[in-house]
Amino acid sequence: MEGPENPDAARQQSPPKRPPKATGSDRPWHNPVVPPPRPSLPPHLAGGVDLRTSKRLLWVGGAAYPQQNITRVYTFLLTPRRGRATTLFFKRIAIILSVAFALMILSGITEIGSSSDTSSGTGGGAQTIWFFAVVALIYCAVELGNVLTASSHWVLAIDTSGASTALVTSKSVQHLNELVEQVVHWIENPEIEFQVRAETLMVNPSNYHFGDNVNMYGGSGNVGMSKS
Repeated sequence: MEGPENPDAARQQSPPKRPPKATGSDRPWHNPVVPPPRPSLPPHLAGGVDLRTSKRLLWVGGAAYPQQNITRVYTFLLTPRRGRATTLFFKRIAIILSVAFALMILSGITEIGSSSDTSSGTGGGAQTIWFFAVVALIYCAVELGNVLTASSHWVLAIDTSGASTALVTSKSVQHLNELVEQVVHWIENPEIEFQVRAETLMVNPSNYHFGDNVNMYGGSGNVGMSKS
């Protein structure tokens, strides 16, 4: 007759039970991280654009700029052309009023020569002339208001040896200055690649001053220039 089994031996022979395998939801390091909602952009910002390098190309969104064609990288304050817009507004007023008075005189002379009843014909022609004159003045006033109420924006500009210039902006001037340093560092070290995010700008280029256009006169050693 065999005696009872040794409980210590039974515990040694049976393998210990393993805890259940943790699933992805039970692992804190596998929990998905939900990014915070992106703040809404101001009205002048059209959306994000990727600023990245690839070998010897600088990509700004879908536009590529060869490294050897980049002449300058800098930040500046994009300001509306308020003075130019005001001067242009008064010039347009003078032109519109001059044309209106000239048409009034011409209409009066024509009516006098063609009909004896000058009052009715001249009155109808005058109303038409001044109607179009008032519409033109309102249009000029709206354009002036758009420029005077436009805001200034800090932008990053990338000039090339041609006529093209890339402009991006950001809500932080410090971010733009850091982008300038990154682009310059890439120009000096083309093997280094980077990719950052910037914002595009939705403005009317004709309403803003994009820096000084310098025209040089004469040959070497000249000192004369005209800024516009």
